[in-house]
Amino acid sequence: MDNGIERRRYCGVYRTLVVDLDAQANSTYYLTGLTGDDISVGIADFFKQTLSSGPAAKKCRAHIVETPYDNLHLITASHELSDLQPKLEAKFKINKLRRLLDDISQDYDRIYIDTPPAMNFYAFSALIAADAVLIPFDCDTFAREALYQVLAQVTELQADHNESLAVEGIVINHYVSTTGVHRNLVEELIGEGLPILPVYLSSSVKMRESHERCLPLIYLDRHHKLTGQFVDLLHVLEAATE
Repeated sequence: MDNGIERRRYCGVYRTLVVDLDAQANSTYYLTGLTGDDISVGIADFFKQTLSSGPAAKKCRAHIVETPYDNLHLITASHELSDLQPKLEAKFKINKLRRLLDDISQDYDRIYIDTPPAMNFYAFSALIAADAVLIPFDCDTFAREALYQVLAQVTELQADHNESLAVEGIVINHYVSTTGVHRNLVEELIGEGLPILPVYLSSSVKMRESHERCLPLIYLDRHHKLTGQFVDLLHVLEAATE
């Protein structure tokens, strides 16, 4: 099937924006294939604008780029975010992202924010701006302790900054159903009353291939088991918002 037809088939009806807030810029690379100086001006430039003084600082904008996929737009990230972080923290710019997304939310049906793996300034900015949070969980003991820490930080942030923020669910990732350790671990988390989503994402080298080729899995291999799991997970999340 022609690639353009496949893209239209799977883009869905939602006009969607991805905001890459991770200095590693993995989502930016994944959706555009661009790295380093080839990345267009994005979220880093927006945050630099917020550090300006005078009237210009009140009209901060972020450059939005089109991806090769219909209805999917992107605000890119870059390594410059790491250098900007201490300056933004010193100037208390933690609410700027929320104001940006409030301004552009009417243009999109869905906005997804890709946060860094650490609970830093950018992650907190995202949680203050978001309506809901999805927490990925890799099946091991160390990830379990990290999960508890993240949940505690989210609870604190809900109380202090964003009372409407909801934990939409915990996404089980790299799950091997034939491994008793994984099954027991997930069952224990469910027993603790944690919001484990009912679709578990398998571990697969196909995902690594998808990353290397900068081609979303549904276009790389729409019949793959992991592709189906992602689609099922999307259906669960959509059903929850209806």
